[in-house]
Parts: sequence; C-alpha cells; structure tokens
Amino acid sequence: MSDSVSDTSSGSGSSWPPGGRDRLLEALQADHMPDLGHVDMAGLLQDPRLGTRALVSSFGTESAVLLHYVTRILPQIPVLFIETGRHFDETLAYRDRLVRLFDLNLVEVRPDPAIIAAEDPDRRLAEEDPNMCCLLRKTFPLADALAGVETWISGRKRYQGATRAALPAIERDGTHLKVNPLAFWHRADLDAYFVAHDLPRHPLEARGFRSVGCAPCTRAVRAGEDARAGRWADNPDKTECGIHLGPDGRFVRRRPA
Repeated sequence: MSDSVSDTSSGSGSSWPPGGRDRLLEALQADHMPDLGHVDMAGLLQDPRLGTRALVSSFGTESAVLLHYVTRILPQIPVLFIETGRHFDETLAYRDRLVRLFDLNLVEVRPDPAIIAAEDPDRRLAEEDPNMCCLLRKTFPLADALAGVETWISGRKRYQGATRAALPAIERDGTHLKVNPLAFWHRADLDAYFVAHDLPRHPLEARGFRSVGCAPCTRAVRAGEDARAGRWADNPDKTECGIHLGPDGRFVRRRPA
C-alpha cells in the first residue's frame, strides 16, 4: 500500500473557510501525515481535535475493510447506514452479518416517509430522476444524521475512478471534517486485508458487482471498466450520489415552512 500526502483541498475551490486557509486541516495534516513516509492514520482518527465522529458505510463490496480497520481503532464509533428502501436484499443480509461479526454500533438513517410517499409513490423516481431520488433518500437523511457530528469517516478511495483520482486523506465537507482512511489504498491492498483478517465478501461481488449501491441504479461491472462503472450506468453525467459536499458546503437544504 502506497500512502501519499496530497493537497488537502477537495478540488472544488477554496471559499471555505473565509480567507482561503483552514488552519485546523493544516495542523492535522502536519501532525499526522507530514510527508509520504510518515502517515499515522490511527493517530489522526483518534485525534481529539476531530471532535464527535461517525463512520458512514454503504455495506458495499469493500466496506468490511473500512469497518474492521476503523473499529479496531475506535471500537464504539457510530456506524451510519442510510436505509434508502431500495437496497439489494444481499446488501441488507451482508450488513446484518458484519454488524454481528464486528459488534458494530449501527445507526440506521432513513428518509422521511412522508416525503417519499409524496415524491416517489410508485417507486419510479430512481429511473425518472436519479439525482432527486438520491437527494431525498440519501443526502437529506444523512445531513440530518450528521447534524451533531463534527467529523465523518468515508470509505472512498482514489483507485475507484477518475472522479476520485485526487482524493485527499482528510478534507472539508461543508462545515464538517471528513477523513478517508483508505484513500490511497489499491485493490490489491484491500484484497490482502480481506485475506489477512478473514473478512467475508459481499455476496454480489462474485456476480461481477465491484461497487454496490441501490438496486435500481447498480449493475455488474464489465471487463475493462473501472470499479464504479456499474453505478448509474445509464446516466453518464452522474457519478456520485450527492452525499459528498465540497469544502464550501454550498448545498443548502431547503426546509418546508
């Protein structure tokens, strides 16, 4: 595994914080990953300056590594799972298995049922407007769940595709800090970790699913495609579900009066 230290911006600009410098982010980087040969991810995850922490997991094909890795360092960290109501049955079974195996402090995050009933009564929104479906079923619920959290932990990795190629290990996500502990890991590192710790694989992986999201918007990956090519494959302009904000946090939820 080749850890590297990168620019701490998330690549979308620098209007956060005002003045263009984030002294906390700079201090955390200097203390825990000052250069390529000195990366202390465990120290970063335990640093009290991160404040209240939560891990967000989709229980996808690589989630067991992140869950095992982080909970060995922070055993009772809340693990937020966004129960969109559109997951594969295999994902839900895998979630339950990992919760038991790792004794996870699972917190289910659900969309507002009244909003879903009003906006997606026939469960066709994923096909008709996948951005809106993600907004209602993922982004809004996670924003509420993170309201009392200062730092959240993500499983994103650079190798997963071009849109994540410059992913830093620690970044801003709106007013939150976000840590990506596996940002610099490669597929071989993940495979080795699965073997070394005898971790179970997601049941859909054997059927060609390299990245698993909601069932209506996920297909198996074809030969030569990157790991996330099966996500929103019929919508080439959509590459993320929308839960990952830029450093300026420009997305603002508009609440009903």
